[in-house]
Amino acid sequence: MTGNGYFQLALYLAVLLGLAWPLGLYMARVYKDELPGFVRWLRPLENGLYRLCGVKPGDDMPWTRYAFAMLAFNLLGFLAVYALQRFQVWLPLNPEGLGNTSADLAFNTAVSFATNTNWQSYGGETTLSYLTQMLGLTVQNFVSAASGMAVVVALMRGFTRKEASGVGNFWMDMVRSTLYVLLPLSLILSLALVSQGVVQTFSPYAKAELVQPYEYEQAKNGPDSKPVLDAQGQPIMEKATATEQTIAVGPAASQIAIKQLGTNGGGFFNVNSAHPLENPTPLSNFLEVLAILLIPAALCFTFGRHVGDMRQGGAILAAMTVVFTALLAVCVLAEQAGNPLFDKLGLATQASELQAGGNMEGKETRFGIANSALWATATTAASNGSVNAMHDSFTPLGGLVPMWLMQLGEVIFGGVGSGLYGMIVFALIGVFVAGLMIGRTPEYLGKKIEAFEVKMAAVAILVPPLAVLLGTALAVGLDAGRAGIFNPGAHGFSEVLYALSSAGNNNGSAFGGLSANTHFYNTLLGFAMLLARYGVMIPVLAIAGALAAKKIVPASAGTLPTHTPLFVLLLIGTVIVVGALTFVPALALGPVVEHLQMIGVK
Repeated sequence: MTGNGYFQLALYLAVLLGLAWPLGLYMARVYKDELPGFVRWLRPLENGLYRLCGVKPGDDMPWTRYAFAMLAFNLLGFLAVYALQRFQVWLPLNPEGLGNTSADLAFNTAVSFATNTNWQSYGGETTLSYLTQMLGLTVQNFVSAASGMAVVVALMRGFTRKEASGVGNFWMDMVRSTLYVLLPLSLILSLALVSQGVVQTFSPYAKAELVQPYEYEQAKNGPDSKPVLDAQGQPIMEKATATEQTIAVGPAASQIAIKQLGTNGGGFFNVNSAHPLENPTPLSNFLEVLAILLIPAALCFTFGRHVGDMRQGGAILAAMTVVFTALLAVCVLAEQAGNPLFDKLGLATQASELQAGGNMEGKETRFGIANSALWATATTAASNGSVNAMHDSFTPLGGLVPMWLMQLGEVIFGGVGSGLYGMIVFALIGVFVAGLMIGRTPEYLGKKIEAFEVKMAAVAILVPPLAVLLGTALAVGLDAGRAGIFNPGAHGFSEVLYALSSAGNNNGSAFGGLSANTHFYNTLLGFAMLLARYGVMIPVLAIAGALAAKKIVPASAGTLPTHTPLFVLLLIGTVIVVGALTFVPALALGPVVEHLQMIGVK
């Protein structure tokens, strides 16, 4: 890789950490009701929203009520997105007259956006109207992200309160996350993206006449917009003639901003941020990938300020950054090395075809290997899922990096809120293990970690692997699952494992090559998303409630310091060991064996 590539990666990390510090301190003030002067003018709007909805912001909720409010609100969001998809043909802002989606696809998409996963089994510009994308998907991008932020704030209060029965008010936490954090940042980023050429319009799709018409074959679609299959299960093809090109446009910039900032990832266009109208310039690419990790990184500083010790947030951020940087290096180097089979199998006829410049298959030439690998690593370190390159075309080890980052539980930065509370759960397990080693009751931030907290932490850690591995086993063991696999062997298995890893950890990115818009995969992945999201959120809130009810124990000579380099290593080891022990056998069947085949090991 060139020096310019190294410079771009270093610049990215420097800008990310530089912006995360002030943003984290600002969010700490927001959640402590110490609004800075430049946003205090929004206070009447906040209070008006409470009055309109009948919310009492001072009502302190036990964790059970907090969880119920969160689940009820997310359920309403799911129903709204489902209804918009099922009735969009009769609703306004549908200039292309796009039809209603099928029940299974509507279920999958509604679950996906309500859970902050944003898995897409559809092509945005060919399936969903402007109204559905804005009122359904974009709104959920805000409130699903705010739900994750609310849960992590409740967990922070669990550490700072003593002998308290409540963990805060869900409605207040969600409103403040949206009004003071997500909306202002999204407005700024939207304007910046529009300045770079990202489209934002309500106009119908543009038409351009072709200089020379051409004939082609396409799959025949039925009334449900799905391909019609023959007796052998293959798509029935029909001839068509193209005389003009349709250029999809729409209100994209507003959705793209929050899809990145809220670690949502659902693209307005089917090819996501590889689309020239969604990500047109190197600057837009830098801003979008920066936005992916900005709030997750900033929340570490929010955590440190909230608990009264910035070193605690710094330790967690250090653990995240070390793992992220190491895996980024693996991904970049793997893609830069290219595929040796081009030479070994005689596929290359000249030196330029030996991939001497690296593996550019599936990547945009305007971004190159460095920025493509950076995006792939960032989007799967966070539970974002947006892409600017096709992960299916990465080398086996290059593709293993984003897959494993998801399988670690989306805690290396992770989603907004969900990444931090996931990492704190691992920290609880780490101090518990350390306490066993020295024969003391483990403590973290002045709270004793006892049986209930460890049980809830274990549930939160084990639920996503259960969704991934059980779902993968079902998909490769049933005919309905195998029917969607178009690539044979290890790579086909990797595609299935990646899809379940994405859904089972609320990421949303796809390897590609897997026909996922079927009754089987829409249903399977939908339930995996539900289990992974709320099967972690509820135990985390239970931990918050249990901690808030405890006394604060003064540190003693036997207390494990949780801000030192030693604890950072312990935390990294806990995350990696759990991830490795859980998924290494599955990875060995997919990307590992594919890599061995690539380098010629039989």
